[in-house]
Amino acid sequence: MQRLLALGFVLLLAGQAMAQQKPQYTQYSTNNYLLNPAISGIEDYGDLKLGTRQQWSGLEGAPQTYYATFHMPINKDMSSSYRGSRVGTKAKEETTKKPNRYKRIRPHHGIGAMASSTKTGPLKRGSFNMSYAYHQPLTRSLRVAAGVAPGMIQYSLDPGTVTTAQGNDPAVYDGRVNEIKFDLNMGIWLYSYNYYLGVSGAQLVPSKRKYINDGTPTDNDGRLQQHYFATAAYRLDMTPDLSIIPSVMVKMAQPSPVSFDVSAKVMYANRIWAGATYRHKESVAAMAGMNINHLFDLAYSYDASTSPLGQANAGSHEVVLGFKLRNTRKVLCPEWAW
Repeated sequence: MQRLLALGFVLLLAGQAMAQQKPQYTQYSTNNYLLNPAISGIEDYGDLKLGTRQQWSGLEGAPQTYYATFHMPINKDMSSSYRGSRVGTKAKEETTKKPNRYKRIRPHHGIGAMASSTKTGPLKRGSFNMSYAYHQPLTRSLRVAAGVAPGMIQYSLDPGTVTTAQGNDPAVYDGRVNEIKFDLNMGIWLYSYNYYLGVSGAQLVPSKRKYINDGTPTDNDGRLQQHYFATAAYRLDMTPDLSIIPSVMVKMAQPSPVSFDVSAKVMYANRIWAGATYRHKESVAAMAGMNINHLFDLAYSYDASTSPLGQANAGSHEVVLGFKLRNTRKVLCPEWAW
């Protein structure tokens, strides 16, 4: 009985979330491109990531999300004067050889694309976005980027999997949940060797659902919720091999309450890391990852729910597999989005 009530609660939330809310991720710090298009082209290589999140595992009809993201730089200066000087990242000859002339740091561009699919019971949400970003150096160690990502969102429901109390229920058969909507995401990203600060907005185009003419005074507006994110992190290099990275993310999506995540990661030798996350009034999570080599990296996280729904599920799982394409410098750990 408890699981049946929990499933009903999931589907009730899903009916709202599929029409309004974006999927949430625990490992946003591993792939901030999910939240902010200004990340596009921030590294020296093509960044491809494949991810999946199994929300509230063990609960029938719980959300399942799959995504793929890719972004790469255009006309980026790959010289050491642009890359910076984090502890342990420069070769010995780079730290001892003096430049014979001043070299102006040039701006560069970034492009990317993201596709995702979320299934919650009989409901599906698919999206596709393409992004562009412009990266402008402010000083030798500080840059700012602005990005935009237009796209499309598709909502669908399979009526054959739904049993209703009355035939041809307008909540199921009116066509509102089988629509394509225009999407627009925008963001700004301020970053340096050891810190970043970003703000972004998603689903910024007001989009209404179709009107139901059933003679009732119900809410037929159903606007897509505009989402706003603020993220920040600081990398403390304790030794050449050990770094501590605290971070925070705040999400605002009216009329939902403001939520925030607080995380901390410990990284060893730019290769292995582990951390924990607290999501206010929702969950605590443990996460770990490895930069296997200059081509692959892998990360995993497990969320334990602290909400009442946690009694009816076995937690949430998230896996992210990353590929560094055309990584000619053989970068092991991301230099700007760690």
